Amino acid sequence: VQLQAFGGGLVEPGGSLRLSCAASGSIFSIELMGWYRQAPGKQRELVAIQSSGGSTNYADSVMGRFTISRDNTRNMVYLQMNSLEPEDTTTYYCNAVVRSRASSPTTLYWGQGTQVTVSS
Repeated sequence: VQLQAFGGGLVEPGGSLRLSCAASGSIFSIELMGWYRQAPGKQRELVAIQSSGGSTNYADSVMGRFTISRDNTRNMVYLQMNSLEPEDTTTYYCNAVVRSRASSPTTLYWGQGTQVTVSS
């Protein structure tokens, strides 16, 4: 299973970006898909995560500004980021908890990072 993330870039404070992540490979179902971020020298932290049933969880720091969504038919997850702040500048990673076959256990996969820079 591979995860491909894209959509990062440079944006001014107060601006918006939309990140996308596509999962491909041997996939029977995806239990969870989410976004994390990691600044240099810091631990990777949860940004937002969504279950296959639609339940979501957000970091307090992005609540009300970021929205996670999924397209289960295309095995994709999105992160709409509004009202971006310089503190949101870092590398963002998508992940997915995947079941490759109906009878197999789930496995966690990570995509490559995509850089988001918020600066004037």
